[in-house]
Amino acid sequence: MTAAVNEKVRRRRRAVSYPIAVGPGVGKIKTKENEKMKKILVLLLALTMALSLFACADKAGDTEATAVAKDGDVLGEGASAFALEITGKDGETIAVTVNTDAKTVGEALLAVELIAGEESEYGLYVTTVNGETLSWEEDALYWAFYIDGEYATTGVDMTDVTAGASYALKAEG
Repeated sequence: MTAAVNEKVRRRRRAVSYPIAVGPGVGKIKTKENEKMKKILVLLLALTMALSLFACADKAGDTEATAVAKDGDVLGEGASAFALEITGKDGETIAVTVNTDAKTVGEALLAVELIAGEESEYGLYVTTVNGETLSWEEDALYWAFYIDGEYATTGVDMTDVTAGASYALKAEG
């Protein structure tokens, strides 16, 4: 009977793998797994940081206005000229003349850095004019575009320059 019990114990020992081992080389498998896991975590962390920087960066379609014109200024160079009135949220109006060879009013105003905005599927959404930024979300104001005194049905980037025409950008809410 002792021989039969010893045989059963031997079979069980061969079939069962013990999670705890003692001796040289123990933990090498876990160390390799840990190194792999560290590499994966570092890669994920780097990817997360890169995506965060990308998300915080300026959008590719955004523009920046740096010019601030005064009443009566003549801006730009080109064969065509048009008048532009700018009425800020304080109600103060200035009139400038823009000379350009650009095809659209938006191109001309971007070229002299008088306007800035965000490109969207609908065109350029003007957010800044003559250094003044409006936000519908914060101020409930936007830049309205007028052509010869009439509210425009096209945006600045869809409106062709017409020599002698008068355009206006007004803060409205």
